[in-house]
Order: sequence, then structure tokens, then C-alpha cells
Amino acid sequence: MYFVLVAVLTCLATCHCLNRMDEDENHCGQLKQWLESTSVSVSVDISKKGFHRDLITNIDLSPDVPRGIRVLLVYRWPSGVYVDPYQLASLRDQSDWQILLDSSIDLEVPAHKTLGFVTYVYPNHGDPPPRELKVVIPMHGRYHEPSSQKTFTSVDMQPPELLLQTEKCMQLNSFEPHAIVDAPCTVHNSSMCPWVKVQFQQEHGPVSFQLPVGDGSLVIPVCSGTLLVTIICCVLLSKYTWKHRISL
Repeated sequence: MYFVLVAVLTCLATCHCLNRMDEDENHCGQLKQWLESTSVSVSVDISKKGFHRDLITNIDLSPDVPRGIRVLLVYRWPSGVYVDPYQLASLRDQSDWQILLDSSIDLEVPAHKTLGFVTYVYPNHGDPPPRELKVVIPMHGRYHEPSSQKTFTSVDMQPPELLLQTEKCMQLNSFEPHAIVDAPCTVHNSSMCPWVKVQFQQEHGPVSFQLPVGDGSLVIPVCSGTLLVTIICCVLLSKYTWKHRISL
């Protein structure tokens, strides 16, 4: 009786594994078929002026996306801009996407003393995702090193990488010409998962915008003037405190 029970349980486990493998292969096949017939396009645009702007990303997923597909956008930001984590946290309930930063961001460091960074944006969408997705991320320009040769500098923003994944297709190993990359499974960054990096059509390529640069020829006069004013204020303050016997 014991051997019969073991045999039955083994048979059921084997059937379950086979059914799951068949289901995984079916979902992988649907994803491959969609990628072969798709004409995905990703474009970026910039709105507003000055140091505080919005980066607008439009994604066209055509034809209709099959069910069970998750979308991830990977932005590689240049050193000339930053996103404010506190602002993003305040907008969390108003945005239809979630964002994960790959590192901490110093809001005060100038562009020439910092490096770029990466963000992972997870759009909140239904199942299946809509054909058209739009993500608007507030960004801010950093102060650049003063220059005596130019008054503006250009910052180039590249379109994000588009990654796709389906939880029921775990054997992501043959999606050529699309590459398989590892990225955080969710915005909580608790584990890494394989994603399909989609080769898409860039409608307009990167976009650029201008940021003002300080006049480098004025660095010495400004620093000298600031130091002189500071010394004068310190002397006057010291005389006043000494005259009126004010203890600090």
C-alpha cells in the first residue's frame, strides 16, 4: 500500500511539472510571436523651461500586447540632471508609475562633480497593458562648472530601455535579436529577474536642452569681492560687540 501511494504521488508531481512546463512554453511562445510581429516605438520629449522640467516618454506597443506582460523602463540619466527623491515620493499617489533609484542622489552637487545614475520605472497598468503608455518624470538641471568660452551647455536625454517580462515564461534564453538582461523584479528591489530587452524604433532619437553656465572670467572678482565683504562685516560686527560689551 505504501509503494502504491508513493507511485501515485510521484505520478501526480510529474504531471504537474509537465503541465507547468507546457504552460510556460505556451506563454514564452506567445511572447516570442508578439515580439516578432511588433513595431514598438519609444520617444522622449521635454516640457517646461529653465532648470525644472518634465521628461515625457511615449511608448507605442503595437499590435495589442498579450495578457500577463509586464513593462519596465530603464533610464540612464546624465550627470547634468537629477530627479528629486522627495518630490517623487510626494507624487507617488498621483502617478501611474513607480520608480526605483539605483543609488542615492545628492541634490546640491554640481554637474562636474557627480556621475549619472539609473532609474527603473514600473508603469502601473492593467492586464494586458494598453497599447499606448505615457510616463512624465519631473527632472532638474544641475549647476555646471563656470566657463569663459560659453554661456550655455547642452544636456542630452536618451530614450529609456524597454524591458518586458511575463511571470509564466521563465525560460528567457532564445529571444534573438532581443537580448536577455537582469533587472529588479519589482520596485521593492528584493530580487533580480530576467527581462527581454526590446529592440525598438526610435522616432526622434535623443532630445537636448540648454542650461545656463556661469561666466568663468568672473570667478576671481566674485570670490575676491565675497571675501572682502565677509572680512568687512566681521570687523564691523567685532567692533560693535566690543563697544557694547556683548558676549557671544
